[in-house]
Amino acid sequence: MPHYDERMNGTSARGGVQRQVLADHVYEVLLESLVDGRLEAGASVNIDALSRELEVSQTPIREALARLEATGLVHRLALKGYRVAPLFTAEDLAHLTDARLLIEPENAFLACQRMTDGLIAELRRSIDDLRAPTGPTFADFRDYWEADERFHGLIAEATGNPFLLAAYRSLGGQVQRFRLFAGLGVTDAEYAIAEHTAIVEAFVARDPVAARAAMAAHIGGVRLRSMQESREREGAEA
Repeated sequence: MPHYDERMNGTSARGGVQRQVLADHVYEVLLESLVDGRLEAGASVNIDALSRELEVSQTPIREALARLEATGLVHRLALKGYRVAPLFTAEDLAHLTDARLLIEPENAFLACQRMTDGLIAELRRSIDDLRAPTGPTFADFRDYWEADERFHGLIAEATGNPFLLAAYRSLGGQVQRFRLFAGLGVTDAEYAIAEHTAIVEAFVARDPVAARAAMAAHIGGVRLRSMQESREREGAEA
C-alpha cells in the first residue's frame, strides 16, 4: 500500500495547508485497497496499523473511514471500530435494484421536466467518459466508475428535490459495493453506454415518460446482467 509523507514537498501539515490534500490522499489509498481486495470483505480495519503503514497520523485515517462509511464500503461498529463491508448476496442485489427502480426512474422523469442544455452536455460528456479503458484493477476502471456515478448523480441533482437526491446518494455507494465485492468489476460497458444514451435521447426529446422508461430499462438491465455474472462466478468457484 503506498504511503504519504506529511512532510511532503517540504510543507508541514501542522499549519493545515496540506491537511485536505493529505486527507484526500489517504481516502484514495484506502478506497483502492478496498476495491482491489487488499482490505478484505469482513475484515476489521486496524487504524493504528494503517497509520504506521501510510506514515500518517490517525486523524486522516479516521476522516477517510468516515467518508468510506457513507459509501457502504466499510461499517462502523460501536466500541469495535471499522470493518470492511461483507460480500453482497443475490438477495442484497435484488433489494438494491428494487430500491433503485423506485427512485431512479422518477429522478429521470423529474429531471427531464427541468432539462437544460447544460445538463444535456454534462450527461453526454459522462457517456463519452464511459468509453475509458477498463481492466481488473481499480486504477484500470476508475474513470469508468466515476463517469457512471456522475451520470446518475447529475440526474438526481437535476430533480431539484433534495430528498430524492439524498435517497439516491444513499444507494450510489452500494451499487459500486456490489460490483466490487462481487468480483464483477466492469463487464457491461457497452450495454451501459447504449442505455445511458437512450436516457439522454429521451431528455433531448423532452419526453419525461420516455426518460422514466429508459431509466427503468437500464436498471433492469443492470440487474439481469449482474445476476447472471454472479451466478456464473459462483458456478466457476464451485
